[in-house]
Amino acid sequence: MTDCNRRRFLIGAGAALGLAAARGSAAALFAQAGAAAARVRIDIHHHFAPPAWIAEVKGRPLLQPANVKWMPSQSIEDMDRGGVAAAVISVTNPGLWFGDNAATSRVARACNEYGAKLVQQYPTRFGLFAAMPLPDVDATLREIEYAYDTLRADGIGLFTSYGDQWLGHPAFRPVMEELHRRNAVVHVHPTAANCCRNLEYGVAPGSIEYGTDTTRAIIGVAFSGDAARFPGIRFIWSHAGGSAPFLAGRIDGGSAAAKDRMPNGFIAEAKKFFYDTAGAANRGAMASLIELVTPSQILFGTDFPPGGTSRAVAQALAELKMFDERALRAIDRGNAVRLLPRLNASFR
Repeated sequence: MTDCNRRRFLIGAGAALGLAAARGSAAALFAQAGAAAARVRIDIHHHFAPPAWIAEVKGRPLLQPANVKWMPSQSIEDMDRGGVAAAVISVTNPGLWFGDNAATSRVARACNEYGAKLVQQYPTRFGLFAAMPLPDVDATLREIEYAYDTLRADGIGLFTSYGDQWLGHPAFRPVMEELHRRNAVVHVHPTAANCCRNLEYGVAPGSIEYGTDTTRAIIGVAFSGDAARFPGIRFIWSHAGGSAPFLAGRIDGGSAAAKDRMPNGFIAEAKKFFYDTAGAANRGAMASLIELVTPSQILFGTDFPPGGTSRAVAQALAELKMFDERALRAIDRGNAVRLLPRLNASFR
């Protein structure tokens, strides 16, 4: 994609997608053009906000203002500034399900069709993790089929929990079976479960509950036997796996009781998963993560727009000095391309 075509996208995205056109100064456009040659990274944790989703989630808990202000041009600008060649988009909190299965299916379909149009318009810059209408299993199976066979989505986006059911729950097993059959890449985003989103301990639920809910979901997938039973699913866990890497040894202490479902123990299963850097480009999180997995299982992610800029995340990872040049290249791009080969075109 030439710089000329890229500028046309920035100008015309509003008309094509029903959003406002980019408003950037000549200096900003010049800076973006200068950064284009250095675009290498793939952002595996990058959010978008389709109009149908915004209409559904406005005023709901866990919604962050940055998400409802999102425009495609905003993503493009951040990617160019941060050396990001492509971003895989997904919906974020407060999610899609609020007790009405029909509404959830409708919004999931609208999000996926919107995301597919964006990928179609800009195929080397975006990928799509399709939204799913869980906990409605039948609707989710239909949406998986539509997402892959019609929209050609790159993977599937799930949340750690739905109401008070976490991934790994037996009710979700038909979904796991289908994702395994399709060798799906599944990006899992945290939320705050019903049990714990209103606890009063002085900070917002995202500060603690997101990492904790991620850990609950990882435990659920491993201890239920789903991880061992469905090895075709390539799970990517947000935010460096929450608190799971730090607690891995303690969690593994319960592995003997699940030997029939998890023959090699929890740590062996956790080592097979992938983890992104969103909200975790700090020494504490990375130290725990690299005790659990090698850099080959870590993917660059930003949680944009609420999670900060791609430039800031890349700089923070480099300044940790915990990864050599080869490892950083794998985290920035190589590991993502291994999972999603189509995105390799973003560097050609």
